Amino acid sequence: MTKVRVAGFTLSLDGFAAGPEQSLDHPLGLGGEALHRWLVGTKTFHAMTGEEGGTSGIDEMYAARSMQGMGAWILGRNMFGPVRGPWPDDSWKGWWGDTPPYHCPVFVLTRYARAPVDMEGGTVFHFVIGGIDEALARAREAAGGADIRIGGGASTIRQYLQAGAIDELHLAISPMLLGGGEALFAGIDLPALGYAVVEHAQGENAMHVVLARQAPSK
Repeated sequence: MTKVRVAGFTLSLDGFAAGPEQSLDHPLGLGGEALHRWLVGTKTFHAMTGEEGGTSGIDEMYAARSMQGMGAWILGRNMFGPVRGPWPDDSWKGWWGDTPPYHCPVFVLTRYARAPVDMEGGTVFHFVIGGIDEALARAREAAGGADIRIGGGASTIRQYLQAGAIDELHLAISPMLLGGGEALFAGIDLPALGYAVVEHAQGENAMHVVLARQAPSK
């Protein structure tokens, strides 16, 4: 059965998913790259970027798990790239180069139509102008029973949380403070939405916490 999941999503200790002043040179905002120290050294990340080696351990276990069983992804436009407004051309094809790590259909939320982009390795970027419900419906059809990963950013996850559409969230809490940026949970009452902590483990460079939406009590 398809689950809608957030997996491997990193937060600072003060709750920010990216630092302030995001730009092409600083796609994760000032200080944001340091959030992902837990991930970039792992075997999983090395494989994603075409490198050999990488660490094993708890961080690697969660990194590997975050990529398993995915039949489709949903991304906010900021996660796809820095271009704003109408697409000037088709030259921008994402942050990851010719072979993105998704290897399945990816649905990008945007206000501006664009033809699908076929990439190497099975990734196809589809651009959805009909909002989060349309993107989720199309992702379910494309996933064929596999899971759907809401890849971010924070605004996209917040929208799906508030819609009650996310079944499970794996958060990696990095032991650092950003002081500002994109806050994931500001103004959101997770227990009222039915979420509870079902798993946690201390990794080498992050605390891993899994939240799941619980069935309402009868």
